[in-house]
Amino acid sequence: MSFSLIAAIGKNNELGKRGGLCFNIPGDLKFFKETTMGYPIFMGFNTWKSLPKKLPGREHFVLTYEPKDLPEDINAVTDFKKFVEENLNSKQKIFVIGGGSVYQQMLPFCDELFLTEVQASDSEADTFFPVLDKSEWDRKIIGKGQDNGLDYVHVLYTRK
Repeated sequence: MSFSLIAAIGKNNELGKRGGLCFNIPGDLKFFKETTMGYPIFMGFNTWKSLPKKLPGREHFVLTYEPKDLPEDINAVTDFKKFVEENLNSKQKIFVIGGGSVYQQMLPFCDELFLTEVQASDSEADTFFPVLDKSEWDRKIIGKGQDNGLDYVHVLYTRK
């Protein structure tokens, strides 16, 4: 498959709150940039809106029902099923970068997950990562860090 998913999640699968991220982790932003650089990225419209600008070095695909709300250099995806079918067997890896409902929809089509597991929780979170059936995945720690008093590990999950 050609889809990989990348996210930072808290102890209770927290992803975001009020249109932004739950955790401010510069080391994770660096990991995200290094991991996704040069690859297309796929996201929902709210995730697109949360970005400060178009991320350099990556082709953007945004799931939206209002393509006119996107800049011309952003690829509007108005048919989720068609997008998946057209890219499922592509040789080019596409990173799924959020948000919660897009992760939920894309998880069955992903063979690898790059998750930053933050050793903290956020009671104000309003967006969550789907619950994983850990028996379907092999887990390998690929990095560790600490930022702003938060401990975290970068984990690569590969589908069994």
